[in-house]
Parts: sequence; structure tokens; C-alpha cells
Amino acid sequence: MAHVNEHYLKLPGNYLFATIAKKVDAFSKAHPDASIIRLGIGDVTRPLAPAIIEAMHKAVDEMGQAETFRGYGPEQGYDFLRQAIIKGDYEKRGVTLDPDEVFVGDGAKTDVACIQEIFGNDMRFAVADPVYPVYLDSNVMLGHTGAFDADKGIYNGVVYLPCTPENGFKAQPPAEKVDIIYLCNPSNPTGTAMSRKELETWIAYAKENKVVLIYDSAYETYITEKDVPHSIYEVAGAKEVAIELRSYSKCAGFTGTRCSYVVVPKACMAYRTDGTPVELNPMWNRRQCTFFNGTPYIIQRAAEAYYSEAGQRQCLSDVDYYMNNAHIIRDGLQAAGYTVYGATNSPYAWVQTPNGMKSWDFFDLLLEKAHVVTTPGSGFGPHGEGYLRLTAFGTKENTEEAIRRIAALHLLA
Repeated sequence: MAHVNEHYLKLPGNYLFATIAKKVDAFSKAHPDASIIRLGIGDVTRPLAPAIIEAMHKAVDEMGQAETFRGYGPEQGYDFLRQAIIKGDYEKRGVTLDPDEVFVGDGAKTDVACIQEIFGNDMRFAVADPVYPVYLDSNVMLGHTGAFDADKGIYNGVVYLPCTPENGFKAQPPAEKVDIIYLCNPSNPTGTAMSRKELETWIAYAKENKVVLIYDSAYETYITEKDVPHSIYEVAGAKEVAIELRSYSKCAGFTGTRCSYVVVPKACMAYRTDGTPVELNPMWNRRQCTFFNGTPYIIQRAAEAYYSEAGQRQCLSDVDYYMNNAHIIRDGLQAAGYTVYGATNSPYAWVQTPNGMKSWDFFDLLLEKAHVVTTPGSGFGPHGEGYLRLTAFGTKENTEEAIRRIAALHLLA
């Protein structure tokens, strides 16, 4: 008989954002006249930049001519984009990379889930808590955790790194032995960011303990503070212990266009069971060549245009627009008496619920009374209980109206 992958059965419910969508859909059907404002899922609303659209149009035309048509491209990504990535994201920050250390993908969510395939099934991993769900759920599906403990809201066998007000919502190196650690900086969902000094501590820890850091820097474009590195490789020694993942979803509006990349330095090692070091770069290359036929040529030309002078000017203008929304959320809710974290180096605001209210209860209240969609913090892990995540990716007008509605409830009066 055909057996199922029983690790899927460990998952206690639907994916977080699917649950939110179901709740919002039910509310919409029950209240068809309600004007709903969505500050929940981190989906952008600004259109693609003109420079990117122009590049896509040109690439489409090329695909319509025999002389310039492309079929299968290199699984690792076209050289023109890999070179643009190195020059635009790394060289300007003093980081040198070889083109074959950069692998173009179709979204950081996919990359985060797939990167674990090059590590052993017996690996023990750690995640920040709260954490973006795909880091944890994908490991559950591949059998890297024990059963779910419903009373504690955690999976057995996983090391959770509590992120709380006391540590500035920044994960600290664990005391227990682990092999892999997932870090997101700036953080999704809390919106906080680790400084260079704090990342230096992580690199020293990883080198001493032979740990590999899976470093998600999807929101680096939103960094405003000078002491927060835009890449983990700005920190000395990071190439030996860190794999960096990035996405064009939030910096260039590619949530529906799909493009990302993974940097696997040749110096980054993991180990055989006998302790022999093994380079991870050729292993990831082999994985991609087997499972992936490459990101479409048209999309890669669009990503290349992001690095053009016009592309940078236009896309960073959109980033400024979203960060202004983040400040509207932060400042407006603080003025209404709420405790708010993040929204300085990130498009996310992490808001403490009023009067000890549970996250889902506050979510329901805001949906029903203010017609505003948020994301309950408990959906990101047990230490997310008592918080909501609000995103800055709506329009300015909707963002201002949403904060006005929430403040008008006078829940902290």
C-alpha cells in the first residue's frame, strides 16, 4: 500500500496565513458591506517599477525571436544576474563573492524550505521564537522534529530561542548543542534587527561550535540604522559558517513575480559523521541541478533591472513609501497608548495586545470592530502570544485609516 509521509500529520492545523484568509473570507461573506483593510500578510501593493517593466517587455520580445529565444537556462542563474547581484548587493559593502557562490531561485520561501536537504536527517536545529512559520513547518515535514506538544505549543526536539522584550526580541546563542540555526535579520515577525556587534557574537559562536547559520536577509533594504549590517558577510568569518538567503519580493515588489537568491560560500563547511569537513557549495549546486530547471529568463532580466540606476531609484522610492507607512503604524499606535516594537529597520510593527488579551482574540476584535486584518503573534510561536504583527505594505491612505479605526476603539483608555 502507499504510505503517507506521517511527518505531515504532526502539523497541528492549517498554515497560519491560510487560517487568516479563511477567517477573513467568512467575515466578508457575513458582512458584505464592511470596508476591510488588510495589514496582515506581507504582500506589497505598489506596482512594479517602470525600469523593471521595461526590462520584462524587452525580454518577452526576445523570447519571440528565434535569434534571441532562450530555452532551459543555467540552473544556478544567468551570469548577467549573478554578476549584478555581486556588484549591487555585496561589492559596495566591501564583500567579495565568486559568481558560482550565488544561486538564483524563485522565492526565498522555497529556498528556506529546500536548503535543509543538504544536511543530515539527524540534525538538530534552532529557531528564534517567534519565527516565520516556514522555517519550522518545513523541517517538521521532512522529519527533523519530534511530535507537537499541544500544551506547550512547541515541537519536541527543536531548540527554541526566546525573543522577548528583555532581550530586545533578538535571539541569543543556545546553551544546548545544535547543528543548524535559522536567523532572520531584520526579523520577521518582530521587526527588530541585530547590530554588527551582536552578529559578531553569533559568528564566533557558530565557528566555535561548528554550527551553520541559515541567514535570511529578505528585509535588508529596509534597514535605516548604520550599525545594522545589510549582509552577514560584512562580519569577519561569516563565510565559513553562514548561508545567506535574499528575495526581491519586498525590495522590488516581486511577491507575484518570484525571484530570490542563495549565497553558499565555498568556505562554508558541514561535516561527515566522522568529523571530516565537506564543502556545502557543490552539494547545493548538485541539489539545484537535480531538482530545479532555473528561474525564467524574463524574470531574471527583471531582477537585473532592479540594480540599474533607474531601478534603484524607483524601487528605493517604494521602500521609503512602505517605511513611511511603518512609521504611521508605530507612531499612531504609540500615541493611542500601545506598546510597539520594530518598524525602524523593517516594514513590520510588533504590537503588544491590550490588557493581556490573547493574540487571536485581539485579531478577532480588530476584524469585527475595526474591519482591520492583522496577524496574531501566537501564529509565529509560543513567545508570540500577546502580540500582533502589522505590515506596512498597504497604501498610505488605508494605513492611516486602519490606525485611526484601531485608536478609535479606545481599548487602552
